[in-house]
Amino acid sequence: MFWWAIPDYFRKAAGYVDKALKGAKPARSSDRTTYALQVGVNLKTAKSLNLTVPNSLLINADEVIE
Repeated sequence: MFWWAIPDYFRKAAGYVDKALKGAKPARSSDRTTYALQVGVNLKTAKSLNLTVPNSLLINADEVIE
């Protein structure tokens, strides 16, 4: 689990608790799971592993660590 995903889990849990407290039956509540993919590239590690990181990946990355 990545540290930036933790707030999303708490937000989802709060939504389920809110519905349960309002009387919704847990068996009937649908799991509306959404996945957010975040890409991080560590250039120092890539260089130490002799990997070439394509520019298209660097452009689309959410975080680039130099």
